[in-house]
Amino acid sequence: MRLLVVGTGDAFSSERFGCSCVVEGPSGHVLLDCPDMVHAALRRACDASHWKVDARSLQDIIITHLHGDHCNGLESLGFHRWLLRREHQIPLPRLHCSGPVASRLWERLGPAMDQRGAAKLGDYFEVHTLVPGTTASIAGLQVECRETRHSVPTLAFRFTERDRTMAWSSDTPFEAELVAWLERGASLIVHETSPSSVHTPIENLNSLPAAVRSRMRLMHMPDDFDAACTDIACLRQGEVISI
Repeated sequence: MRLLVVGTGDAFSSERFGCSCVVEGPSGHVLLDCPDMVHAALRRACDASHWKVDARSLQDIIITHLHGDHCNGLESLGFHRWLLRREHQIPLPRLHCSGPVASRLWERLGPAMDQRGAAKLGDYFEVHTLVPGTTASIAGLQVECRETRHSVPTLAFRFTERDRTMAWSSDTPFEAELVAWLERGASLIVHETSPSSVHTPIENLNSLPAAVRSRMRLMHMPDDFDAACTDIACLRQGEVISI
């Protein structure tokens, strides 16, 4: 299993793309969240890493929640794939999300994508609902999810291949029980940090045991984040991590 870091910024970053990554599984690639300018974000990550991931062939997309820095790119990605499907009869991309996200996704996308009532969500994506407490198979990976306490319905994730697990907090206030779920057997724990009541201040993560911090990497940092305030490494856009 490998991880390509696509974006690491918070919702207000003027320097970086919204938090997202590509997870490579045994049978394909999974795009985890879909930020603004997703084609540019993927291109820059691929150029930096020399690992080619083509947006035209991504078959699995996971959306953690409906805040724009995590899902705005679905419009351009969906339209692009719709056009390619008309020309080449390629399969619809599979979109994986929670029930609450699935129920309101077209409410968000429809005004821009309904083509005057001629199109619906199923014309762009094959939607699969993820259920917390169960395990799904996506691109050959075993995928578990858990709700966080963010300001809108949000899922955190664990991706497992054989004996290797990568955990992704998504957006969340600090929650000791969530950290325990994320770090259980994980080789890599990606956790957000931002100084807000609906996010996780770095002081909370700094208080975790060294054995947890050593497996942890940071995302969702504000542009003025001081990396010297912690011994937890920050993810870098275009970074590739083998797990």
